[in-house]
Amino acid sequence: MVPGIGRTGVVGVIRGRKKSSGKVVGLRADMDALPIEEATGLAYASKHPGKMHACGHDGHTAMLLGAARHLCETRNFDGTAVVIFQPAEEGGAGAKAMIDDGLIDRFQIGEVFGLHNYPGLPVGSFAIRPGALMAAADRIRIEVEGLGGHAARPHKAIDTVLVGTAIVGALQQIIARNVDPLESAVVSITLFQAGNTDNVIPQTALLRGTARSLKPEIRDLLERRIVEVAEGVARLHGATARVNYLRDYPVVVNHPAATGFAASVAREVAGADKVDPAVAPVMGGEDFSFMLQKRPGAFIFMGNGDSANLHNPAYDFSDAAIPFGTSYWVRLIESAMPA
Repeated sequence: MVPGIGRTGVVGVIRGRKKSSGKVVGLRADMDALPIEEATGLAYASKHPGKMHACGHDGHTAMLLGAARHLCETRNFDGTAVVIFQPAEEGGAGAKAMIDDGLIDRFQIGEVFGLHNYPGLPVGSFAIRPGALMAAADRIRIEVEGLGGHAARPHKAIDTVLVGTAIVGALQQIIARNVDPLESAVVSITLFQAGNTDNVIPQTALLRGTARSLKPEIRDLLERRIVEVAEGVARLHGATARVNYLRDYPVVVNHPAATGFAASVAREVAGADKVDPAVAPVMGGEDFSFMLQKRPGAFIFMGNGDSANLHNPAYDFSDAAIPFGTSYWVRLIESAMPA
């Protein structure tokens, strides 16, 4: 095992019984948790206040560890398996950090595959598609400045609460009136901070949120219009708005051949009727996209059953899914590099 790739990432190299093929296949699991207070009430709930595995990354790590153990014990493949335990998927771009530390070239990875649990999909089922599977995830930060004053004399102030709410409403019109209805896009403002008490109109307000898209041209449109709308609405009210639009995670784009291969492996594990090879794209983001920009591969969804949604305080990873994920990883390596 090699620690310290991407600061806290860990990489394991497992050599098969034969190495004549020269192939190297990477398998990635993410490890991080989320800043959420767990509300499951389970005996194994998080013991760290305000932190929980609300996206199932602990389950992802367990499945890849199980597969790594089996592959080490059997080595029934011709080539090299690289198991990648990645930190900081939840907004920290841990995949990029590992790549910047030489992950791909240092371990000579030729193909790379990822997996994520999916609430609402039955345990024992898989879903995948070629092309765009998950959205580009960008960050929005809008700093509004008005004129603070006494709440009883609003005509002597420029109310940043009013300006901020107007911006929030206007940003939704981008989706309604600038984006083709047949395309996919999301703009969500998720944080609004202004003021400290009930009798003061605040001088400043802070808005933060996310923009999601599946195509480069839609991403360009969102960035341009978010800046124009926020600045324009603020100006209309006599205030100013400074917008920072950060392009964060790219679109997760599955390579066609690798996607077909991953689907065939999933059919071996779960049965043909339990694999959807053309699932609709989702607007969630994933930094596995950075790895797919560097090497061919595919990202697949695996059923987590009727659980609470991802990033929900009541979310719970289904232990019943672990054998399916572990078996998927093992069969993928043995099928990609048959001994």
